Amino acid sequence: MERKTLTYKDIDASILKSLPNPTGEAYEIKIKIPEFTFLGVKEQPDFADVFLTFYPKKKIIELKALKQYVYHLRNITVSYERLINVFYDHIMEAYEPERVRVVMVFNPRGGISSKLTIDSDWKVRGGEEKFGDWKNNMEDQWTVTL
Repeated sequence: MERKTLTYKDIDASILKSLPNPTGEAYEIKIKIPEFTFLGVKEQPDFADVFLTFYPKKKIIELKALKQYVYHLRNITVSYERLINVFYDHIMEAYEPERVRVVMVFNPRGGISSKLTIDSDWKVRGGEEKFGDWKNNMEDQWTVTL
């Protein structure tokens, strides 16, 4: 029996649930997902560490739902580049944050590792560049120390 290949189009964003922001004020939430797995385009397991920096408005991330969403991605066949964009879009849609920064650090494959970043503050992503902390900091220091 042949199994159906699941692609990024099969990712169920409705898994992501929110909770009300208990303070209603802005603050920073940092989340590390150290065992992020999915199937690369050759349908071989790929691994990454994911770092979310999240500035909530009215909603915060329900961590149990995030864990279920991440688990759901294990059987998805997708490229790094498509994955970070879909992940980012789903986070933005589900939580409507003031700001979110997604950094994915992929394990080496063939001796080469990759790091991809998206920040909602960037103009190219529709942001206002009001935070600007990323402009002179090419390396995400917190990914090493978190």
